[in-house]
Amino acid sequence: MTTFAQLYDYCLAKLGAMETYPFGEETLVFKVGGKMFALSGFEAIPPRMNLKCDPERAIALREEYSSVLPGYHMNKKHWNTVIFDGSLPDDLARELIDHSYNLVVSSLPRKAREELNS
Repeated sequence: MTTFAQLYDYCLAKLGAMETYPFGEETLVFKVGGKMFALSGFEAIPPRMNLKCDPERAIALREEYSSVLPGYHMNKKHWNTVIFDGSLPDDLARELIDHSYNLVVSSLPRKAREELNS
């Protein structure tokens, strides 16, 4: 997954995912249950995306991959900026998006989670 279109399609295919532009038309924000799980600008080449991450895992990923950085303009404890330059295996790229999505879904109120799964 190294193109913006691939990232876009993967994020939008998540159950309940919505495409929003709360920070202006140049910043795409994917939300589930009204909460952000991915942010991306359109102009970046290679594509990059801010993804929520468990704090301990975030540190480990940053140490292992040069394309995983502390979240740009985000709480660096809970967010990574992932540069999709082809250096990450596709399965890891998908898993990082899944992890971000799942963290956000798990933080939603029970009623919102139930509505998502109905």
